[in-house]
Order: sequence, then C-alpha cells, then structure tokens
Amino acid sequence: MLKDFLVPIHRAGWPFIAASAIVALGLFLFFPPLAWIAVLLTAFCIFFFRDPERIVPVRQGLAVSPADGLVSSVDQVAPPAELDMGTQAVTRVSVFLSVFDVHINRVPCDGTITALSYHHGKFLNASLDKASEENERQLVRMTLEDGRHVAFVQIAGLIARRIVCNLRDGQVVRAGEHFGLIRFGSRTDIYLPAGVASLVSVGQRMIGGETVVADLNSDEPARPGEAR
Repeated sequence: MLKDFLVPIHRAGWPFIAASAIVALGLFLFFPPLAWIAVLLTAFCIFFFRDPERIVPVRQGLAVSPADGLVSSVDQVAPPAELDMGTQAVTRVSVFLSVFDVHINRVPCDGTITALSYHHGKFLNASLDKASEENERQLVRMTLEDGRHVAFVQIAGLIARRIVCNLRDGQVVRAGEHFGLIRFGSRTDIYLPAGVASLVSVGQRMIGGETVVADLNSDEPARPGEAR
C-alpha cells in the first residue's frame, strides 16, 4: 500500500510544487487563513505530476496507449496532413485526459521518429472531434522496422496550455518510454497503420504504456465493447 502512495514525481512538476510550497510558507507567516489554499494547490501539483512505474508489454507488434484516460472516440480518418502519411483512412484512437489522470505521455511502440510538427491553434474542449484539427497540438510520426507508420498527437484542451515533447527527428524509441506531457487536462490521439484495427472501445479506461491499443501484426477485426 505504501508503494501506491509514494509515487515518483516527474521532474517537470518540481518548479510548480516548489513555487506553491513557498507561497504556502509565506502565507502561514503573514496571512494564515489563505495559507491552506496554497497547501491544497501544492498537494494538487504533487498529484498531477505523479509518474508511476508501468509494466509495458514488450511482445513485438503491440501498440500500447500513449496516455492515461478514457477512449473518447475510435474513428476511420485520414492521417494529419502535416505528417505526410497519405490520405487513406486509418484507425484513430483518441484518449481524453482529465486533470485527475496521469499526464505523462508514452511512446506507443518500437520505432524511429521520422517527422515532428507543431501546430499553433485554439484551446477548445479536447473531447470534441474538431479539436484534432483546430487545437494547439504536437504531431509525431514514427516509422516501424517494416516501413509502416504510426502517428501520435498531443492536443491541448480548455485548461491545458503547455505541451512538452522531448522527441527529436531520427531518435530510436521503445514502447512505453516517456516522451512528454501536457498541462493540465488534454487529449492524445494515435493513428494506426492502414488495415490495423483497434482493440479498445469508446469509454474504456486506458493506462498509458500498459493498455494494448492494437496488434500491428494481426488482422483481427475491431473489438466492440459495451458497459456491463
């Protein structure tokens, strides 16, 4: 049980935690009634930037979720034009992250980063379909060993105003590795190769780096889901 509470904190969170803690200390010294608000803010920052260990399935061909959250849509759409992946419709799985989800983004599968594109845009509700085209976003194309492409996109939302992506062009990455985060509440999309179906359903809770989104080496059809 102790391990469940003592979760590591991502390094990007320490400036926020330190700043809010200093404010809390100052308020305790000069205006105690307001200090508890700063204490709650510090606790929220610790909670938001938690970075739990994940057990990543490492079988070749598996694509894992790039984020924690709920599957908000599974659609057949053309890949983002910025990534030069053609116009053929592929499966896109969208994962919506609330402010209570872990916000660390993870690489979905093994491969090489072959394109990066940042698009300045709006800050609409990230759960809306049009957020994929209109919101501020970071787009990434990965090339697999067999030459196929997988794309994933970090999308800012109503509250999220800062996208962090630590990838670089030509970088070789492995499934489950950290690649960035979004502050504070957002959405992450993954575009699968042509002909690959999703193994998750709308409403399903995802665990970044652990939940298998698709088997890239299988022709298994999409799995429907229902609440029970």
